[in-house]
Amino acid sequence: MNKTLTTVFALAVASATSMGFAEEVKGDAKAGENKIAMCIGCHGIIGYQASFPEVYKVPKISGQGGKYIAAALTAYKKGDRKHPTMRGIADSLTEQDIADVSAYYEQHGAGTAKAADKAREPSAKVAELLKKGTCVSCHGDNFAKPIDPSYPKIAGQNADYLFAALKSYKVTNNAMVGRNNAVMGAIAKQFSNSEMKELANYLGSLDGDLQTIPESRFRK
Repeated sequence: MNKTLTTVFALAVASATSMGFAEEVKGDAKAGENKIAMCIGCHGIIGYQASFPEVYKVPKISGQGGKYIAAALTAYKKGDRKHPTMRGIADSLTEQDIADVSAYYEQHGAGTAKAADKAREPSAKVAELLKKGTCVSCHGDNFAKPIDPSYPKIAGQNADYLFAALKSYKVTNNAMVGRNNAVMGAIAKQFSNSEMKELANYLGSLDGDLQTIPESRFRK
């Protein structure tokens, strides 16, 4: 029996090691430039608002971390993030497409955003909420340097989008709305909607790397 268990354990370790060293798909920003036709109609227009499941400005994605964009698109594709439009778009993309689009937006407008050396001080109440949610522990210094590249930069993101995103982590058993993420779900459920709005408004007021850069055909 012990020999069998040892063999099974060895096979499991070998399998995990093999998976861990699986070749990562590399994104090509230049190739991604030719694959963003479905993105620019929303994310290439300053102030563009989504209307589902509520009205809010779509997120700024130029300057966002590429690995986060890839993780988000993959989550829409798998259904861990529920949004009919984004699910349809993600379903149409291959793994290479996702890597290329993510690489493009990571470098899009690089160096042109207004980044602050130090985050603005929150009010005492918001400081307590940030501490309660341990937000900086994942999203990093000034909420613009995530500790893991698959986590988003949130400083300067549209506040109404952040509010809608936070609320989505509290949604359960809904085929059209919600996000499945154990960590964010547990954090979001600690807060009332009014508290989440205060958090979103503060984070949205910060300077950071995130931008909406008008696509040339939409510029006046």
